[in-house]
Amino acid sequence: MYSETLPVISLNSDPATLSRELGDSFQTFGFAMVKDHGIDPSLIARAWDLTATFFDLPEEYKRQYHLTGQGGARGYTPFGTEIAKGAKLHDLKEFWHVGRDLPADHALSDSMPPNIWPDSPSGFRETFEALYAEFDQVGARILSRIAVWLGLDENWFDPAIDEGNSVMRLLHYPPIPDAQTGAIRAGAHEDINLITLLLGAEEAGLELLGKDGRWIGISPPAGALVVNIGDMLQRLTNHVLPSTTHRVRNPDGERARHSRYSMPFFLHLRSDFPFKTLPQCISPENPDRYPVSITADDYLQERLREIGLKK
Repeated sequence: MYSETLPVISLNSDPATLSRELGDSFQTFGFAMVKDHGIDPSLIARAWDLTATFFDLPEEYKRQYHLTGQGGARGYTPFGTEIAKGAKLHDLKEFWHVGRDLPADHALSDSMPPNIWPDSPSGFRETFEALYAEFDQVGARILSRIAVWLGLDENWFDPAIDEGNSVMRLLHYPPIPDAQTGAIRAGAHEDINLITLLLGAEEAGLELLGKDGRWIGISPPAGALVVNIGDMLQRLTNHVLPSTTHRVRNPDGERARHSRYSMPFFLHLRSDFPFKTLPQCISPENPDRYPVSITADDYLQERLREIGLKK
């Protein structure tokens, strides 16, 4: 692993500059580091406290919120459940998912089940509903700048993500036992969704795979977001914007005895969104890789099976 500095981009930049800087970083790395995102620091602080408190609760308590048959879409997913596509060993993590709540009779409710909430710790639901809404807004802002970089209207993504199947994940990587099995905290993978917004990457371990095959460590400023392109946006843009392989490696020395926490927000399309490759991303040098259209939910279900969250 070596260090190559990704630019730190301010969301307060003028719109044209922001589009150019985000687009260039995403095209080069598949990742960007973003500051001045505007999410309330006190809300984030409460979220970290509640995340640590919840995962410290007894295993039998947490498991009552594990819902079988939903692919981990809501509630608790136990340690050692998820596996990177093509990997032999499961990841060393447990997590909780919060999604978008829809009315029971909504046309998309079959693909987006209602949230469940733990009785403890106090304030869990209120805090994470608020943080979900903040992530949702920041993600839409970033997508509007990506749209402009792609030559689209800045509002192009708005109907595509309206009532989208986005998921916020509260992640806990427990301390690493002395007896290693070869598994790592998160095996090399690509994200499924449009873009991912991540809080908590200040703790060392997140790495992306550079185009030269070397791992690049990502270390954002305190409180900044790490944002990356997911497979859905890679597909939509015919790989003009790459979904870059990344991992969370195990820490060395003293840090191995500590937990690691992070909060990714996986911004998704509407479940019924039909994939059609953007025409401006097709050329003789880059022919359409995806001539057959499928819906976003069809694609999601296929990928959930690949990573062990659905049978």
